[in-house]
Amino acid sequence: MNKESNERSIQSGLVSVIIPVYKSERFIGETLDSVLAQTYKQIEIIIINDASPDNSDTIIQRYVSNSDNIRYYIQPQNGGVAAARNKGISCALGQYIAFVDSDDIWDSKKIEKQIALMEKNPNAPICYTAIQIIDEKGQIIKGKRNVAESIGYHRLLHNTMIATSSVVINRNIVPVIKMPNRKSCEDYSLWLELTRKYGRAVGINEALVSYRKFSGQTTSNRIGELKYFYRTQIEDHKINRIYALMNTIVYAMLAVKKHYF
Repeated sequence: MNKESNERSIQSGLVSVIIPVYKSERFIGETLDSVLAQTYKQIEIIIINDASPDNSDTIIQRYVSNSDNIRYYIQPQNGGVAAARNKGISCALGQYIAFVDSDDIWDSKKIEKQIALMEKNPNAPICYTAIQIIDEKGQIIKGKRNVAESIGYHRLLHNTMIATSSVVINRNIVPVIKMPNRKSCEDYSLWLELTRKYGRAVGINEALVSYRKFSGQTTSNRIGELKYFYRTQIEDHKINRIYALMNTIVYAMLAVKKHYF
């Protein structure tokens, strides 16, 4: 989609909610219920089934048949979460792009509060919120993770404060939105790009998203996350290796504090 056609398609005030789906049959219903329950009603829901091999399609089809604001696309083959989100963005008609993962849950006033804040800050490219952590049964295992009322590029270099399922992007400020096609940190890479190009993101320090955490994360998983964090900075953003390493060390220290204290 080129810039000209993108501008013609944008509908003022409309929020396009992008939901990538892969092996999500246990939770996609809860996620969709939370989006459909939003008090802000000018919403379209774009579901991208990333060739999920489970029963997700059957569940989604029931929602599609009962809702007139859901558009549903099935990828011919599994391409990963970045490709799925980019497909959703390319189909979106809204002034605002919002993301939610297919196992997370939104507070019913999330979008209403974010749009109100973005209208007060019309030059902000991104709005984000605090989150709380839930387990596979939906029980809270860690309360609100505080966020700052705004964050810029330089702080983001060592902090992943912006949770993807909390994000709303204003396309009046950001005409082209595309996540790099990498296995991890594709969302973080985009937040770096947008804050560098368009300025500070604004935040709401309320846990308007319940982020689902699964048991079984190992030390090797966490080390892998650090590697992707570092590689994202040097590969996507051409940051000096020593500076990127320092950022990664600070990020690791903040992650320990966030998860254990």
